[in-house]
Amino acid sequence: MMLFLGMANAYVMRTNMSVAIVAMVNQTALPREELVVEECPGTHSNNTQVGHIDPTEDGEFIWETATQSFILSAFFYGYVLTQIPFGIMAKKYGAKYFLGVGMLVNSVFGLLVPEAARWGLAPLIVVRFVQGLGEGPIVPCTHAMLAKWIPPSERSRLGAFVYAGAQFGTVISLPLSGLLSRYGFAGGWPSIFYVFGAVGTVWSVAFLIWVYEDPESHPRIRDAERKFIVGSLGGEKTEQTPPIPWMSVLKSMPFWAILVAHMGQNYGYETLLTELPTYMKQVLRFSIKDNGTLSALPYLAMWIFSIVVSVVADWMTWTKGVSMTRTRKLLNSIGMFGPALCLVAASYTGCTASLTVGLLSLGVGLMGGTMSGYRINHLDISPRFAGILMSLTNCIANVFALLAPLIAGYIIDGKPTQAAWRVVFFISAAVYAVTSGFYLIFASGDVQSWDDPDRDVYHVVATNPADLKEARRRSRRDSQLEQAETTLQTA
Repeated sequence: MMLFLGMANAYVMRTNMSVAIVAMVNQTALPREELVVEECPGTHSNNTQVGHIDPTEDGEFIWETATQSFILSAFFYGYVLTQIPFGIMAKKYGAKYFLGVGMLVNSVFGLLVPEAARWGLAPLIVVRFVQGLGEGPIVPCTHAMLAKWIPPSERSRLGAFVYAGAQFGTVISLPLSGLLSRYGFAGGWPSIFYVFGAVGTVWSVAFLIWVYEDPESHPRIRDAERKFIVGSLGGEKTEQTPPIPWMSVLKSMPFWAILVAHMGQNYGYETLLTELPTYMKQVLRFSIKDNGTLSALPYLAMWIFSIVVSVVADWMTWTKGVSMTRTRKLLNSIGMFGPALCLVAASYTGCTASLTVGLLSLGVGLMGGTMSGYRINHLDISPRFAGILMSLTNCIANVFALLAPLIAGYIIDGKPTQAAWRVVFFISAAVYAVTSGFYLIFASGDVQSWDDPDRDVYHVVATNPADLKEARRRSRRDSQLEQAETTLQTA
């Protein structure tokens, strides 16, 4: 539950700026390169047009669209820098403090955003960058702690529960940010950062006090539960995992398929996550209090669909006998080709707000298919190295995703028209289609030859030849782990 709330808090901190910046900026005072006619003037008629825009919603800052994009992307520059380093250090020194202290830094600096914005553009960018540095450990450290606490028989459902906190946080953040920006204290939009920063600080302190690195270090866990968890995870191992076969990984097309799909999905996801509230305001002319709620609908759809599709994936593989490779390719195609088609269709809906929101919700919702596609494919091709492979692909994918708000900002800067936004949506759709096609061709659901325990030479802690023989024998017992864990649970 604490990891679920931590993941939710992390996504709250990274998405609240998307709504807040709409309230912070004086949209009507922005310079424009050309005369832009209000294509959706805000006249309400039979739910086909959007509501009236309150002129008092304009903010205090005159930041051009390109500047807004730099502010939104500053967080992600910090985020990508700390993922792999903290993933490596968490494996060596433990994940608890890297995760807890990192999120504490993220939350405390979130409290500084309003003052930093009023000090100037540079201080604001620095504060958002530091927030990203603090949030970098969230994915690798969460993965490391799940590996120490969750028995194999519970790993799928509890892992999915924890990572669903990302969509939960987005669904909470966007509408609540919209309401706070309109009705909150301290002038409206500053309350967004004060409320979420305070909540994140409380969570971080609670996490550092109440959560422990592993069952062995927890002082209040029941002895039977500790033995069950440790026993189900294989107990104390005498062998060490061998070095990562980097050359074999880099020559593996299934790995490249995951990486390319991860990059494409992140690009499209970040385009919508950071720019959708701005699109709602500039083109569809939604009021700020409605903006957050409607921007959250697509992620609510994604949350629900990801849960449904995970059940379908298990049914296809274990009941109908469909190969893991085909299951991964089919569901990933739904999760990437589907959003591509919806983005193209949404770019031609004009001012029909209900249809636009419906198509965008459907498109983002279908992204839930990737949860049972490339996202867990690391575990299929390399069970032992899945963690480091995830941190690697996640880091590279987030670097690639940095281009999304920058490209969108460049295209719509000074000309926030439907035609300009159509280009933004078409680029995202093309990225989705190309990267999904690459995955469809080269992906695999089979364990790769470079992750074969029987071919490894283990370095044992003890020097006794009997221990070496036992270590090698245990490497062949990995497939029996689930059966042993079930026996232990029954006993």
